[in-house]
Amino acid sequence: MPRLLIIGIPQPTHVGRHFLHAAESLSWLVELMDLSDAYAAPVWMRRICWHLMGHRPVYLGAFSAAVVRKCRAERPDLVLTTGLAPVNDLALKEIAAMGIPVANFLTDDPWNPAHRAPWFMRALPHYQHVFTPRHANEADLREHLRSVSYLPFAYAPEEHHPPVSISAEERNRWSGLVAFIGGADDDRVAMVRALVRAGVPVGLWGGYWQEQPDLAAHAHGHADAETCRKIVAAAGTNLCLVRRANRDGHSMRSYEMPAIGGCLLVEDTTDHQSLYGPDGEAVLYFSQIADLPARARVALSMTEGQCEILRQKARQKVDSSGNTYADRLEIIRHLLMPRLV
Repeated sequence: MPRLLIIGIPQPTHVGRHFLHAAESLSWLVELMDLSDAYAAPVWMRRICWHLMGHRPVYLGAFSAAVVRKCRAERPDLVLTTGLAPVNDLALKEIAAMGIPVANFLTDDPWNPAHRAPWFMRALPHYQHVFTPRHANEADLREHLRSVSYLPFAYAPEEHHPPVSISAEERNRWSGLVAFIGGADDDRVAMVRALVRAGVPVGLWGGYWQEQPDLAAHAHGHADAETCRKIVAAAGTNLCLVRRANRDGHSMRSYEMPAIGGCLLVEDTTDHQSLYGPDGEAVLYFSQIADLPARARVALSMTEGQCEILRQKARQKVDSSGNTYADRLEIIRHLLMPRLV
């Protein structure tokens, strides 16, 4: 039975939590160390380290040492870190000397200026394997280490499923909207602003939308998990965007929203075409900001029957191809723990 140590965040919506639940569903022996502990310091200390020390976690050294101690005591078969995990190069060398492989599921692009961190770039060559959900940085990663694999995001069945119920009042409230759930990144703001200026009805859930004066009226703050499921399932259409600064071809939402049962208006990328097929088969696409309002109107003009066909086909696309986080773990196991297959 594989013994897995995850370095991640246990809160909902985070990949670390999804991998934790996936490992438990496979009956693996699994433990998660909360990487937030490396940042648990007064605000002024976090700001100094972030802005003046290359996005460095305050307690990078202490947290890295704690990971080494955990590995020495527990001897996991694999350490799986997520994102720009606060494990430094010295710790990775020590863990490798124990014969324990350390892999990273690289949720963000380390060459994104918003995330670029010299301490992480020093650590990168010491991973035994890096799994990236974006083709755009595969070549860059191979300049730092040899073992790199493309591995897309996925969905977590225990969280990404249709809502238990939707009232008539809730359906009426959201069925005429283009819904977007996520933070107000600059490129996202530009796209939503184009919709609003064109008079397309929009609903926004997530952080920082209230800080945009022209969009604040459409912002509804954060929603809990069940409310998000209801919004996705009931919305006239859901906007599925990538982070361009991250060089994404798809996002976590690309798998999560179809699993929930959403009707999707999707940014046209090679990854999305590969997942969903051509325009109109399972989703509608838009290619650039200029054509977004017109495509949104097409999506909102569809009958409930037409929307339901797209919902079912999109869900079949993700359900039929092994796209849960448990499926992703099995791929990781075959590559890095072949003796335990």
